[in-house]
Amino acid sequence: MKTKGHKILLIIGGGISAYKSLDLIRILKKNNFEIRTVLTKSGKEFVTPLSLTSLTSNKTYEDLFDIENESEIDHISLSRWADLIVVLPTTANFMSKLSLGKAEDLATTIILASNKDILLVPAMNVRMWMHKATQNNYKNLIGYGYRFLGPVTGEMACGEYGEGKMSSPRQIYTEVKKYFQDKDLIKKKKIKALVTAGPTREYLDPVRYISNESSGKQGYEIAIALSRVGINTTLIAGPSDLQPHQGLKIIKITTAEEMLQAVKKILPVDIAICAAAVSDFKPKIFSKAKIKKNLDNMHKLNLEKNPDILEFLAKNNKNRPKLVVGFSAETENLIENSEYKLKNKNCDLIIANDVSKKDFGFNKDFNEVSIIDTSGKVQTISKNKKSYIASKITKSIIKKFLINEKNIN
Repeated sequence: MKTKGHKILLIIGGGISAYKSLDLIRILKKNNFEIRTVLTKSGKEFVTPLSLTSLTSNKTYEDLFDIENESEIDHISLSRWADLIVVLPTTANFMSKLSLGKAEDLATTIILASNKDILLVPAMNVRMWMHKATQNNYKNLIGYGYRFLGPVTGEMACGEYGEGKMSSPRQIYTEVKKYFQDKDLIKKKKIKALVTAGPTREYLDPVRYISNESSGKQGYEIAIALSRVGINTTLIAGPSDLQPHQGLKIIKITTAEEMLQAVKKILPVDIAICAAAVSDFKPKIFSKAKIKKNLDNMHKLNLEKNPDILEFLAKNNKNRPKLVVGFSAETENLIENSEYKLKNKNCDLIIANDVSKKDFGFNKDFNEVSIIDTSGKVQTISKNKKSYIASKITKSIIKKFLINEKNIN
């Protein structure tokens, strides 16, 4: 099946695998993609501008400042022109530059100025790929929103065998085709999502409240990741110091009841992700005046249950989202308790995280989670930045949603 008119900007890096870009261009052209190319200085050691121009029927860009096109700023116009940017081979050095946010040539400047998705296709020696610095850069880049394909395991040009070989042109084409098919489906379906994040506060009096240590960062990152792939996302957020992300719709609330009302107002949606740490209880009576410190008041705190927002969404037959994802914050028996919550709350996925740890979880920049689905499958994502965790959670959510949609249709 041919793809209609999608535009690919192909950035060719400096590695022996650069020659495979020529085969990729042939495959993409055959399937009706429009292609423009940027050839890095080191990439020029392996392929020539003439060969790229001949295959694409378009100019090959090399220099950041091009006298022939001084009327246009190339790094801006090219980044806006493309529907997807593909970098191959993505070397360890290039990954390092992107991780640091460098903009020292046309290729890195385009990427830093881009508002489009970027697919990195790594190729390097197995030791270079497995090096802690490269792996840290890999995790940072995923957290920034970059996409990766490979590397794959195989024999490399250096003669060694292992993980580091670049994906084949056919594999890259398949990934690009799937990217646009999923993106087009998301656009066609006009998918809407809501994400709850942060704590709630249940006031005893004008100055005291019941709450928890949640910062809201994990929920914020998930909402950003969903929005980035084109899903119309609304974030309902409890009290937090986090700054709103540009373009993300945010509704600020304080109490659990306010969060519930905001959720009801947004429905119907296709996907609901309940990442908020909602207070389970609230005071039965709110004191309009500050409660005085005396013995009579010190042993009296009458509480009642707050509404269960996750249960409302998952069991609300009238407006139940097609996919409901809950979070399970536990201090013991993480998987067992989370599996019970998944079934009891009627969720489609549950994200289990251990909040007893001191180095990740509540009010930290790092997290470690397990994604559990109704089939019993458990996918554990080891400790990492919450932006990285969010990208992995979002990928699982979208995959499950699109599979469900395809099965229905």
